[in-house]
Amino acid sequence: MSEKFLADTGARIPLICGAMYPCSNNELVASVVENGAVGIVQPLSTIFAHRQDLRESLRMIQQRSRGGAVGFNALVEKSSKLYEQRMRNWVDIALEEGVRFFITALGNPRWVVEKVHAVGGVVYHDVTERKWAQKAVDEGVDGLICVNGRAGGHAGDKPMEQLYGELADFGLPLVAAGGVGTPADYVEALQIGYEAVQFGTRFIASEQCSAHDDYKNAIVEADEDDIVLTKRISGVPVSVIRTEFVDRVGTEAGPIARWMLQHPRLKHWVRTWYAARSLFTLARGNRRSGGYDDYWQAGRSVSGINSVESVETIIEQYAAAWSERDLSQNDLAADDEADQAAE
Repeated sequence: MSEKFLADTGARIPLICGAMYPCSNNELVASVVENGAVGIVQPLSTIFAHRQDLRESLRMIQQRSRGGAVGFNALVEKSSKLYEQRMRNWVDIALEEGVRFFITALGNPRWVVEKVHAVGGVVYHDVTERKWAQKAVDEGVDGLICVNGRAGGHAGDKPMEQLYGELADFGLPLVAAGGVGTPADYVEALQIGYEAVQFGTRFIASEQCSAHDDYKNAIVEADEDDIVLTKRISGVPVSVIRTEFVDRVGTEAGPIARWMLQHPRLKHWVRTWYAARSLFTLARGNRRSGGYDDYWQAGRSVSGINSVESVETIIEQYAAAWSERDLSQNDLAADDEADQAAE
């Protein structure tokens, strides 16, 4: 059941449009929230990719959503003091504008938990395995985004069902992230026991996403065998669609970068350099692929995505599948009660 997730987020449907750099544009987030799901504001996308003011963007989305489920993504990796201070300021702005649902990732979420809990908000944390989940739970998070091996972007390496089995005993709401591209996949994730599902790739291939049509068409045309992992975007494996460009440049970081990524102090610097390089690409105005030259991030859910559709149509499909599942579960429960009464 999804009651705790819905209470935590204020959503009407147990579904999240995840934070996507650079694809989380205001129109996409606002449309998701308007249609009853959770839309996550990604501050790096808002400020650097789309060159919009964060506070004004939050106000616009809040106004359009009329109190809907607006969330905020806080990447808490300690790459530099300047970055950490900026993220703290962005979180403060989100709180001042009434956001009460936060998703943290890539570091210790404690300071976000403290700020958000102080005003009655909720924090979920991205995890790919139990050891990271345990650390996040110890810091007081309220739920877990369970990133499996079929996710786009920074994917995990475990199957959806296995990851649920490893994390269920924490007793927190678990959200499946990765590999869900059809209503049937969505229902399957809920039947495993997840309270909600986070989507990324499906919403890139939407009318409201500002990604280039070439990117959207690549998702529609791709199959799951076309998804490969590359370390050349951020220094850690990222799921992308295989293209001629990816084949030409390869998928491994260079020897110096690989050495730096293994170093406990230098790894943060090299990841910062990768991030700065992608921002520079955006600053040059290369929007064809969404900012990474010909890197098109996507998960294995591409196998179930056959067309570019409106956010409203996408969410309607998944809301209908969720409602049908709940009705069938209620029917089963009623049958069980009748059988017990007869006995």
